[in-house]
Amino acid sequence: MKGLIPVMKNAVNRDIPEYINGKKVKLFQGAFATQPDMHRQAPIVKCAKPGESKLIDSLEDVFRKIPIRDGMTLGFHHHFRNGDGVLNQVLEVASKMGIKDLTLAASAIFSVHAPLLQYIKDGVVTHIDTNYAVGPVAKAISQGLLENPVIFRTHGGRARAIECGDLHIDVAFIAAPAADEYGNLNGIKGETACGSLGYAFPDAEYADIVVAVTDHIEPYPLAPIAISQERVDYVVKIDYIGDPEGIVSGTTKITKDPVQLKIASYAAKVIEASGVLKDGFSFQTGAGGASLAVAHYLSKIMKEKNIKGSFVMGGITEYLVKMYEEGLFKCIMDVQDFDLDAVRSLKENEGHLEVGAGLYASPYNSGCIVNKLDCAVLGATEIDKQFNVNVITGSDGVIMGGSGGHSDAAAGASLTIITTNLVRSRLAVLKDRVQTITTPGESIDVLVTEYGVAVNMKREDLVDKFKNSGIPVMSIDEMAALAEQICGKAMPVDTEDQVIGVVEYRDGTVIDVIRKVKSK
Repeated sequence: MKGLIPVMKNAVNRDIPEYINGKKVKLFQGAFATQPDMHRQAPIVKCAKPGESKLIDSLEDVFRKIPIRDGMTLGFHHHFRNGDGVLNQVLEVASKMGIKDLTLAASAIFSVHAPLLQYIKDGVVTHIDTNYAVGPVAKAISQGLLENPVIFRTHGGRARAIECGDLHIDVAFIAAPAADEYGNLNGIKGETACGSLGYAFPDAEYADIVVAVTDHIEPYPLAPIAISQERVDYVVKIDYIGDPEGIVSGTTKITKDPVQLKIASYAAKVIEASGVLKDGFSFQTGAGGASLAVAHYLSKIMKEKNIKGSFVMGGITEYLVKMYEEGLFKCIMDVQDFDLDAVRSLKENEGHLEVGAGLYASPYNSGCIVNKLDCAVLGATEIDKQFNVNVITGSDGVIMGGSGGHSDAAAGASLTIITTNLVRSRLAVLKDRVQTITTPGESIDVLVTEYGVAVNMKREDLVDKFKNSGIPVMSIDEMAALAEQICGKAMPVDTEDQVIGVVEYRDGTVIDVIRKVKSK
């Protein structure tokens, strides 16, 4: 018991309430312990007659036409990232029309979505289901603004939840840089081209009603087609759907920090020494400065050894595009673009493939792409001595991210590497216990820091491979002791009983919960 709330222990030893939002919780039992026992869901059947128009004059008219009612779930994608303009406009209409109790199923929430705070206060939005949250909304949720806990999923987990009926979307609003009047959509044409629309694919496929929101309509038929007319019910043209420059939010350039470059160099050596770096090599990395530095060092090794990889994926940037265009990889698997050169490449390069979130990472299909990864290089806000990783809350317990594809890639890859400073802002990143578990330690193989490398005990084979590689190897306990020596003993975050966030693993089980941080 924690207070008066019945709790249970899951496989990573976290206290999880038996019931959340009135529903019995399914506990995380292990990365592959839970097997599917359901059928795929299906949207309502519709029929479009010859001559009928899908064009709607305004968002207000869309609301009246459907109609959108209290209690519905509205879906949104995040391919514009911090440049998104659709979510705020849709909720503004909902507010003006007096609609309440909406569930916001947005694949990510950014600082640009700060107006959402008022809609929460006014009762327009009462539930949030997302994969990632930063900015004012994330901070306010951490302080208990939203009465109902936010559901945090992985990118693959969101696709699974939609496909399997755990997340039923009544109306999906798809920001489309280009559309035709019959609802064919892509993200590579128009003035606001943002690239891949992969995270919107499950919404388009399974939502009861699909609304394309665009600022650019081309004559029928639009080509190429990312999302087809057979899934789109209405098309509405508005003045502003987003700023494509906003997809470049955060670091998308190789770091110049000597510490991070050292970490990246170690990571590249780990990949080389592990034995996975050979012809046919597949690779995922993020779009941060350190991750891109790993890609930079790796490209040098691949050129020196004349290694030709199969595919690269992750946060697609000009650096990964360059590796593809130099012939280091046969293709790019692209679910989201992180800079405008990636958008350009998707439009121009035959081997640059747009893929949906389910194909990318859903654990409940006949094979997702992450299962074919040889190596994934991922980051961490915190990591503990059991190799559990936190990428959702900061050292203060405040929400500042989410799993995204972290848990998905970690589970699928043959070699999963965490790269991080051992010490960041005078705080130890390696701790006895992370604040929030996002990705379980069983999915992590190697931790790479500026002081050296620690190998998960389940991968003793790697220790032998690293012996003559010039890589400084130490045990995770030795590395933790070093972190404590530098920074002192980390003090736990003081939290209340109130659960403000539920962290789902990719299979829909609960790996952790986020509790409200006590006010100081």
